[in-house]
Amino acid sequence: MPDSDALAHSRRVAAHIADEIRRAGGWIPFSAFMRLALYAPGLGYYAAGARKFGAAGDFWTAPEVSPLFGHALANQFAEVLSETGGGILELGAGSGRLACDVLARLAVLGVPPDSYAILETSPDLIERQRETIATELPAMLDRVRWIDSLPAEWTGIVFGNEVLDALPVELLARDGISHIRRGVVLCDDGFGWRDAHLPSGPLRAAIDALFPSEHYESEVNHEAEALTSTLARMLCRGMLLWIDYGFPAREFYHPQRDKGTLMCHYRQHAHDDPLLLPGLQDITAHVDFSAIANAASDAGVELAGYASQAQFLINCGIVALLEESGPPGSVEYLRHASAMQRLLSPSEMGELFKAIAFTRDLQQPPRGFVSGDRSASL
Repeated sequence: MPDSDALAHSRRVAAHIADEIRRAGGWIPFSAFMRLALYAPGLGYYAAGARKFGAAGDFWTAPEVSPLFGHALANQFAEVLSETGGGILELGAGSGRLACDVLARLAVLGVPPDSYAILETSPDLIERQRETIATELPAMLDRVRWIDSLPAEWTGIVFGNEVLDALPVELLARDGISHIRRGVVLCDDGFGWRDAHLPSGPLRAAIDALFPSEHYESEVNHEAEALTSTLARMLCRGMLLWIDYGFPAREFYHPQRDKGTLMCHYRQHAHDDPLLLPGLQDITAHVDFSAIANAASDAGVELAGYASQAQFLINCGIVALLEESGPPGSVEYLRHASAMQRLLSPSEMGELFKAIAFTRDLQQPPRGFVSGDRSASL
């Protein structure tokens, strides 16, 4: 159970959401609830000060597992930056761990970016990121800057690790008679569900196009598509890279996945109740990578590859990086080997997580997809 301070914070978040529901006439779509629970200024899960990453937080991300993840990404980034120049733009930099690892490896490779911009909405996380970089990589701190809006154009690298899964989704359903948009209302003991009939429009069209049966419930994430499209148009030359968990459309909307993919994370526990403890838990949904690929293609960039995280990291040289970490059998080597197993194992992060990249005006194919490219599955 959360302590008294955390419960008090959750009550403030709940009160804020309740006020929004009343202002909206007693009902809001789930996407609005998710946005408020995660991003309400000063209150939402990603906008307030709760510890989120690593053993002390609610979940692990790949950069918290091992620095080899960031070093492998940097091997790919170095090739792109050598061709394009420019900088790196990271969306949602978490604790700042990944920025440190990427910058440290790029310095070793002799290809530091002109600048490393971090788009971050949480003041608390900005301070943590700044502290992490200042402590562990002070020589590179002057290259790092924090921005609160996207630039008009960018040359170099744009990337996000576990960003798309945390964007607000629509919960939609078809019950054999009606097309349904799930929403949230106030109840005596907090929040409850109420469905609304969907008239003609984009959401109803998405149900008809994607859902494989008459009785089916799942998510549609038009915000992830819109963000991808915006970033693709912003990219003058270079690479846009997403790493996240998800599937191509035909797997995402598989007949047996008829309850969707929505999942919550709290204190290293996964569960399926997004209305619980607002502001204290993460709320996520898997990524439809086919929709992401279509959005990017429509924005004029080229699909460069789609692969499992394991295959992408192997192509980017993570095994060689392990060999550089110390003599086989040494404590350092074994520590990194154990962490790398978590990143690569099909039963852990290696298969569920995918990498998808798009390029504009690059001559050299990205090394991350030289083998194991699954673009045809999209």
